[in-house]
Amino acid sequence: MPNCKYFLVTEAERSISCNARGVNNIETRAVIKFFFFLRGNALKKIHNILRETLGEHAPSYATVKNWVTQFKRRDFSTCNVPRPGRPKTETIPEIIDQIHELILEDSRISAKSIVEQLGISRERVGSIIHEDLDMRKLSAK
Repeated sequence: MPNCKYFLVTEAERSISCNARGVNNIETRAVIKFFFFLRGNALKKIHNILRETLGEHAPSYATVKNWVTQFKRRDFSTCNVPRPGRPKTETIPEIIDQIHELILEDSRISAKSIVEQLGISRERVGSIIHEDLDMRKLSAK
């Protein structure tokens, strides 16, 4: 069994040092979990190992501490938990075309009436008009 443990330690150290920039957060958390449970290392030692191997890409001491605390609470997941909330909106070309057609049909149309017709948010309509269509209000006296 000692040979297996030695193999795991050398493989983990080799894998995190071979490509420091290619290590993502999930892999870093797995390495923290490995060094804490299988090696029994202290927080400072784990942070020093990560800092030596990952350099500027290493997580902060507070991050290492938070993950070790989570592992101590028997939450052994290394993946990100999906967060509730509204998903990010994506502007699809069909919506942009519909707004453009409405504006070409009636140049005096308000953003409020576009929102009522298409059922998207006022902020999204304004963003599409100004950023995607590159249109501005004109005022003539």
